[in-house]
Amino acid sequence: MLATLPAIAFPVVDPVAFAIGPIVVRWYALSYIVSLILGWRIAMRIARRPDSRVTPEQIDGFLLWATLGVVLGGRLGYVLFYNLDRYLQYPAEIFAVWQGGMSFHGGMLGVIIAMLLYARRIGVPFFTLMDPIACVAPIGLFFGRLANFINGELWGRVAPEVPWAMVFPTGGPEPRHPSQLYQAAMEGVLLFLLLNGLRWTTKVMDKPGILSGVFLIGYGTARIVGELFRQPDPQIGYLIGGTTMGQWLSLPMVLGGIGLVLWARRQPA
Repeated sequence: MLATLPAIAFPVVDPVAFAIGPIVVRWYALSYIVSLILGWRIAMRIARRPDSRVTPEQIDGFLLWATLGVVLGGRLGYVLFYNLDRYLQYPAEIFAVWQGGMSFHGGMLGVIIAMLLYARRIGVPFFTLMDPIACVAPIGLFFGRLANFINGELWGRVAPEVPWAMVFPTGGPEPRHPSQLYQAAMEGVLLFLLLNGLRWTTKVMDKPGILSGVFLIGYGTARIVGELFRQPDPQIGYLIGGTTMGQWLSLPMVLGGIGLVLWARRQPA
């Protein structure tokens, strides 16, 4: 039997970042705001590069579309993929976003739909727009996972043998993996460095779609690995063979990303 090591104390942080009178701004909302603004500014810098096929003005115009895609898609994705029975019983709660409940896979689909509509409107090929957006998407993943950690939610599986395990306020008395931090590192930091490293050191921008495919492969792989340490949502639990919903939703991303990279490489520069 493995010995239980002393757990690290969870750094309790007020989920409210600041309040101005009746206006309350939570860390989770702030993570969305910071991610969108920072991603927008970096994408604008990418668009100013000589090898860019999209203009800064076109990126600038996409900010509102991206915001709507992330928020609406993320919420609807959570409703459909993770808690449909609950929301069929209480449909009014679908709009109670302050209670939490967002899905990255839904947010990604929302942004993809927004990109399809926006690219068609401005007359730009879809992957020409998607590639610079893919390069900054890990920023949102990083800050989102940090917000999950601050909120003490989406914690990891029980891990009494891990020296850095934590007891989360809502996770019971057992020490658990701080899986939010694992995911922030993989989905955020490592994926950002991979995508932008490719962009800086190769001529990958000459083949629209490759960076988008690498993003899909990278995120899907990181999420599948991260789910090995994360406690599944209680209303779903484990699926076939101990897999999770997050892993099943990520598998098509990996396969689609591989197909997209192979397709894009065969296209003329």
